[in-house]
Amino acid sequence: MRSVAVELSQEASESYNLLKNSVDKFDQQLLKVVDRILDILKQDPQFGNPISKSLIPRQYLDSGINNLWRVELPSFWRLLYTIRGDKLEIVTFVLEWIDHKRYDKLFGYRS
Repeated sequence: MRSVAVELSQEASESYNLLKNSVDKFDQQLLKVVDRILDILKQDPQFGNPISKSLIPRQYLDSGINNLWRVELPSFWRLLYTIRGDKLEIVTFVLEWIDHKRYDKLFGYRS
């Protein structure tokens, strides 16, 4: 059986720390959901919805990311991650979680 690790990008790690230190009610709700999703990803890296390769934003392609997954969060937020791995280990690399407005802008959707 392959081991599965979940890692956070620098941006996701900084966002996570902001959520942990926030007293805002929504931030605390979002933190609980993110924690739950991270636990799920350790068990099932393909839990989210795959994003078509033709829709992956250029900034991710330029970083060498060739697969992108999305998990929907409360209030139209999204958690974006990629899966890297070999025969022995799968690494689920959480890129960021973003609000709906930034998600639309990143993927070129119009509001």
